[in-house]
Amino acid sequence: MDNQHTKQLSIPFRIALVAISAALIVAFFPKRTSVSYDYNEGKPWKYGQIIAEYDFPIYKSDHTIKAETDSVLRSFQPYFKYEGSIGNMQIRNFEQDVARGTLGNIPANYRSYLLQKLSEVYEAGIMDSHDFSTVMDSGYKSVRIVEGTKATSMAIKNIFTIRSAYVYINSFADSANISKEVLSRCNINDYLAENLSYDERKTLSEKKELIRSITYSSGMVVGGQKIIDRGEIVDANTANIIASMIKESELRNSNKSIWLQLGGKFLVVILLLSVFLIYLRLYRKDYLEDIRSVSLLYFLLVAFPIITSLISQNSIQYIYCIPMAAIAIFITVFMDSRTAFLSTLIAIVLSSLALQEPYLFVITQIFSSLVAIYSLKQLESRSQLFQTAFLVTALTIVIMLGYEFGQGHTIEMLDTSWYISETINGVLLLFVYPFMFLMEKVFGFTSPITLIEISNVNHPLLRELSKQAQGTFNHSMQVANLASEVAAKVGADVLLVRTGALYHDIGKIKNATYFTENQTSTNLHDNLPEERSAQIIIQHIADGLELAEKYHLPRVIKEFIMTHHGLSMASYFYIQYKNKHPEENVNEQLFTYPGPNPYTKEQAILMIADSVEAASRSMKTIDDDSIRELVKKTVDSKMQSGLLKDCPVTFADVEEAKEVLVASLKTIYHTRISYPTLNSEKAENQKKKKNNHIFRRKSR
Repeated sequence: MDNQHTKQLSIPFRIALVAISAALIVAFFPKRTSVSYDYNEGKPWKYGQIIAEYDFPIYKSDHTIKAETDSVLRSFQPYFKYEGSIGNMQIRNFEQDVARGTLGNIPANYRSYLLQKLSEVYEAGIMDSHDFSTVMDSGYKSVRIVEGTKATSMAIKNIFTIRSAYVYINSFADSANISKEVLSRCNINDYLAENLSYDERKTLSEKKELIRSITYSSGMVVGGQKIIDRGEIVDANTANIIASMIKESELRNSNKSIWLQLGGKFLVVILLLSVFLIYLRLYRKDYLEDIRSVSLLYFLLVAFPIITSLISQNSIQYIYCIPMAAIAIFITVFMDSRTAFLSTLIAIVLSSLALQEPYLFVITQIFSSLVAIYSLKQLESRSQLFQTAFLVTALTIVIMLGYEFGQGHTIEMLDTSWYISETINGVLLLFVYPFMFLMEKVFGFTSPITLIEISNVNHPLLRELSKQAQGTFNHSMQVANLASEVAAKVGADVLLVRTGALYHDIGKIKNATYFTENQTSTNLHDNLPEERSAQIIIQHIADGLELAEKYHLPRVIKEFIMTHHGLSMASYFYIQYKNKHPEENVNEQLFTYPGPNPYTKEQAILMIADSVEAASRSMKTIDDDSIRELVKKTVDSKMQSGLLKDCPVTFADVEEAKEVLVASLKTIYHTRISYPTLNSEKAENQKKKKNNHIFRRKSR
């Protein structure tokens, strides 16, 4: 019986889903073309033996090269061009202005003094103030001054700016018996100009040449030479050789190799995602046809490999902080454990493609996911998540210890940072609980925790039901018990069925007295036409959905409200109407529930349990045969009317449901023995005898 109420996902959509997911995963893979290792100096080498495949230089470390570069650059001097013509022109301008009298009557000794000082500052050189500050801030003590083909070194402290040149000229005025007041009329600033300009091309060229003189290698490794073997301690020299080997490998490989690598990984990713799609097509078609389920599954399959790729580019060790078991938890809680295991396994393999030597990562994550699935097969309390986080952390630490001891490491050689990462992993698993709530809102799922919370009879809506419609409340409790027993027998979701049963009739709150279970003496339908009575009864579906929306009940509970009568008819009023109007063509829509028919196993169970419990209340004779006949007649009528044709239930499920319902109703309606009454005369005699006996004991 196939589910016809989920939207079929087209084949092009499935192909696009796999292709886009694969493209996203591969796009975040590290763009490297060489093998990478995770190791620490002073710790044992945990990989296999490494033999040099070809000759390569032993590159100096970045720290060493930086130190040598800094040492060389400390003696470097930036280059400045000396423009002698600028000073000559400014001095000539001064002489011309003095001769023309532009500066007024300047005494001869003032003229001689200014010509001397102007010659001195131009000979030393005047630099732009910004260039001067840059040179000083860069820590240079001297600069190279280029005049023609000649370059001479000059201490920066002996070079002027326009401002310092002006101050310098004025500073000797007193010693030369020069009046500063007269000197100020000479407008010295008008004859000061920069004659040193920064030679960027020459400076950069000389700096590159100087840096080029630094050697970047400190030796050679010959092809075939052993570099390190498993278990050997990684010293500073070996670490430098390994880093040099990786660097040389990257230099030898071209961009073409990078694209070939990514292309190969893309094919592998496509294959893995397609395998998962095939699994859904063969074994969980209901998930494949549900956009919510597919979205959640592929979101998790894409998100965790991307996170692994991003983290692995900083440190391989940090990938053990990633709580891969969260995938198993989410899918186990919202779907099933078999799908959870396969999806987690594929996510782990996809993540491992971003790593080198990933087998330890794969082993630890697979086992931790298995523990998560096993411990949360039936989530019933928040404490289970804490237990799961503890078990996952403990197991991964044990696996890590076994791995290190298996490599010949001693306790002193253990790398504590690995165990810190695994502990962080366990702590992050605790955040699954708040994220579970987010998943519910985003993807429309309902977790067992939510079902437990709303199935509490102290929920405001259930309290309102017990207050306004006590009979309906009792009926709902009875149906919940019956449906739970059936669900447990046929392998359905017991908690979901029970919760749906508690809320399936909440719409009766609005017109409680129109339903027989809430009536005491008078029947309000006696004075109403049958079609009106039928509409009032049918209205409890719409009223129930309205209340469910008001109290923010999950969508899955609303589906129980809609489907517990399916497209059946309010048969009591329909038959009454037909009997009163035998010749009339009846509009059956007036007596038909809006539906739809049940389309899950749990909804079918509720419909059956609801009908059987309601019918059992009208039984006149209660014995084994009458109960069995009632159950058979009620269930078979649902089957024959086609109300269960859209449900994924088998005939074996239906027969098992019948047996459970019969057994449960026998327990509910079992015959109770009558308690005997004590004969009054006999009781009086026994009382007298007892009093006489007590009196004789006291008189002794």
